[in-house]
Amino acid sequence: MDQPLVTRIVEAALLAAHQPLTLVQLKGLFPLDEPAPDDSIETALADLQAACAERGVELVEVASGWRFQVKADVHPWVARLWTERQTKYTRATLETLALIAYRQPITRGEIEQIRGVAVNSSIIKALEERDWIRVVGHRDVPGKPELLATTRAFLDYFGLKRLDELPPLSELKDIGELEPQLPFAPAIPVGAASAAAEPELGSESTSGPDHAEHDESTAEVDPDPTSVNQDTTGDDADAASSEHKNEQ
Repeated sequence: MDQPLVTRIVEAALLAAHQPLTLVQLKGLFPLDEPAPDDSIETALADLQAACAERGVELVEVASGWRFQVKADVHPWVARLWTERQTKYTRATLETLALIAYRQPITRGEIEQIRGVAVNSSIIKALEERDWIRVVGHRDVPGKPELLATTRAFLDYFGLKRLDELPPLSELKDIGELEPQLPFAPAIPVGAASAAAEPELGSESTSGPDHAEHDESTAEVDPDPTSVNQDTTGDDADAASSEHKNEQ
C-alpha cells in the first residue's frame, strides 16, 4: 500500500468521524492482511497538517486524538451554519471551572473557601452535564466530600492535549479581575455573533446576606465552533477557549 492511499484513507476517516481519532484507531482501519507501512500513519498526519496551511480548516491533536477543525480566521462566517443558541456562563461558573482545572482534584467546600461564597449546585450540575468535570474520588476526611476534576472532553473543547498546556497562573490576572469575554487562546475564537443568547447558567447563591455576589458579567459559548464534524449537541468546540482564560 503506497503512502498517497494511506493519506487519503486517514483524511477520509478523520472527516467521517464524529469525534477525534487516536493513532491506535487510525491504525485499526487497516486489516492485518494488508497493514499500513511503518510510520505511514504518522506521515499521513504530517502531510495533512501541511496541506491545511492555506485552507480554512486545520488538523490538530487534542486530548482524545486527531481532528479537523475550522480555523479561527474563518470561524465567524462558518459559525452561521450552526443554529444552536449560544449558552451564557456566569462569572461564578467560569471561576468555579478555573479552580477545578488548576487545583484538581478539589472539593466543593474548598472552592467555596477560596471564593468566599457558596457554590450553587446548578453550577456543578451544568459543568457535569457539559462533561467538563466529573467526580474522581472522595477526600479522606469526615463527610467524604467528592473530589472534582476536569475531563478529556474539557481538554478537547479548549483545544488542549494535556493539563500542563494550560497557561501558567503567573501569566494570568487574579480571577476576580478577569473579564469573562477575554480571549483564552488565539487558536479558538469567540462564539458566533449571530447566535441568540440563552438564559444564564450557573447563577450562584451565597452563604449569607453579607456575602451577596453581584455576578452580572457572562461569557457566551458556541455549541462547537471549530470541529469540522459538527455535533449540534454542543459538546465539542472551542469558543470556550475564550472562557477558559476568563476563568483563570
